[in-house]
Amino acid sequence: MTTTRTRVAIVGAGPAGLLLSHLLEQAGIDSVVLDSRTRDEIEQTIRAGILEQGTVDILAEVGATSRVHTTGHRHDGIELHFADEAHRIDFPSLTGRSVWLYPQHEALIDLIAARLAAGQDLRFNTTVTSVEGVETASPSLQGTDAEGQPFTIEAEFIVGADGSRSVVRPAVTGSRNSGYFREYPFAWFGILCEAPPSSEELIYSNSANGFALISQRSDTVQRMYFQCDPEADTEALSEEQIWDELQSRVPNTELKRGPIFQRDVLRFRSFVVKELRNGRAALVGDAAHTVPPTGAKGMNLAVADVILLNQALQALLLRNDERPLDRYAETAQKRIWKAQHFSWWMTSMLHLSPESTEFDQMRQLGELRSVVESEAGRTYLAEAYTGWPFQTEL
Repeated sequence: MTTTRTRVAIVGAGPAGLLLSHLLEQAGIDSVVLDSRTRDEIEQTIRAGILEQGTVDILAEVGATSRVHTTGHRHDGIELHFADEAHRIDFPSLTGRSVWLYPQHEALIDLIAARLAAGQDLRFNTTVTSVEGVETASPSLQGTDAEGQPFTIEAEFIVGADGSRSVVRPAVTGSRNSGYFREYPFAWFGILCEAPPSSEELIYSNSANGFALISQRSDTVQRMYFQCDPEADTEALSEEQIWDELQSRVPNTELKRGPIFQRDVLRFRSFVVKELRNGRAALVGDAAHTVPPTGAKGMNLAVADVILLNQALQALLLRNDERPLDRYAETAQKRIWKAQHFSWWMTSMLHLSPESTEFDQMRQLGELRSVVESEAGRTYLAEAYTGWPFQTEL
């Protein structure tokens, strides 16, 4: 058994955990970051990434490793399609802000490189098995390292940034499932294909056949989704059937087709824990909440959590001031629930529920027109999509 002492133990080497370790180091606070995945698994798992203006600004400050402005693609709007009509929401004219298409794994490549270059104690393929003493001034965690050897890490604070199956969550909430939960009656059938972009900006399409999202990953790879049953079999459709299904839901845009090299079904769930902090432990990112992908809030919400918790930890560990930490949960939850509402609103406005009636479908069209034909409606969508300003004081 080896024992390591650090000020902050961070479980999870995703965007939240890595960014928090970076911000803490800038303040002179050391940390250890642990993740059960290998470095290759983290860097090669392709995940969506629409980054708000504020998130891009934060990542650009990480250092020379950040490629968000050179590899990422700035998007100044989205298109809403419905009733064979196309309407563009122009972000800069409404808010003065934009978003960036920058897949999450690319951001992780940047962050891992930056942390390793800074000498971060970053441990991959490491399993945390228990978290103890969070209600004392000396919490600890136990686990096994990449060679299967047991270890203990003693810290002054523990952060759960380890995703929706967080091992830290029970120490904070008392249960892995303690929280507010909603499961949606539909999912997204997603594909990755080798083809140039079908559209310069994302298309969100409400159609009589169900929702579709036309997105991209790069100049040569497209990411597309269409609404499906949560139990859909990814191998049940031929490539031609998949393309026909997508095209039927975006009738006024000719999709550029290419070989499909990945298929998956993405379930829709919303979750918020009842407690974000207990004693000397706190949760950030997907360990604390998940949102449907329709509103593009996931990674951005994690960054907002980290900015607040970083302030609270600096006050606690540098000035022995617990007051910002006491305000962390209440402050973070305000943004979390705004993001939950926006994600739910976009989802319910664009998708067909299995029990939808003709009235429901016509009401949806009325709602969409109310948004695109109103400057106030377009502005609300643009403000929420591009991101509310980060709170910099607790």
